[in-house]
Amino acid sequence: MSSAAPSRPAPPTSIAELRRVAQPPEVRLRRNAEHWTASLYLRALSPYLSWVLLRTSISANGVTGLMILVGWSTAAALLIPGIGGAALAVILGQLQMLVDCCDGEVARWRGESSPAGVFLDKVGHYTTEALIPIALGIRAAGYPFEAPEDFLWTTLGLLLALVIVLNKALNDMVHVARANAGLAKLADRREEAVPSQRLVARLRRAVRFVPFHRLYHSVELTLIAFAVAAVGAILEASGQDGAALLADRWLVGLLVPLALLALAGHFVAILASKRVRA
Repeated sequence: MSSAAPSRPAPPTSIAELRRVAQPPEVRLRRNAEHWTASLYLRALSPYLSWVLLRTSISANGVTGLMILVGWSTAAALLIPGIGGAALAVILGQLQMLVDCCDGEVARWRGESSPAGVFLDKVGHYTTEALIPIALGIRAAGYPFEAPEDFLWTTLGLLLALVIVLNKALNDMVHVARANAGLAKLADRREEAVPSQRLVARLRRAVRFVPFHRLYHSVELTLIAFAVAAVGAILEASGQDGAALLADRWLVGLLVPLALLALAGHFVAILASKRVRA
């Protein structure tokens, strides 16, 4: 006879109970645990969505799957020309982060945390943050593609996607390198990332005043795309034909070199920190 599948815990009886179990301080206080939108307002909303999800049969990994689909939809929204597509991308980008909060809350309540869930979460963020710059490149090329020069912008979008993915991968490379060297898992504390070399540490502190290295998360990218689309729409309304397309091209043209600079700085900061030291 096959053994019965373990029963899931009952849904929470109150939002306060759900917060106590699903949002423990040791999770909220980790250095890299929360995006600023989560700290600002999403964690206040997420228990209400998690409350609904916990009354369905969807698993924590299923919620992560929803997060992935919302992220891909965010990038797809940017393919809609004009400010409307950018506005929809902002909304979907926030929704992705909300669902991203919920998958962990569902997992902690049901005790379903697993390597598969972490893997799917990585897939969601990597793919979303690669697809958004590709979509921005297509926006900058304009519709339809009529000249070989238009493919300059799609190529820049692909380059931006590659640099963003490499920048994200550097953090995971640190964990892989430490594991292969037999070192302990890194504690998620701020001091672990501080460069040990004085010059690099000073440069890292200076960058905080112009935090362009933070522009490449899906939330920031959609907000910037919306702001640029709004400027373009205003200029178009004032009679400057082609201003919206020009604004999109300026955006992609500026993001690429800044992303390359952020990648180089991140690489140097890792090598100069305790994270890759025995």
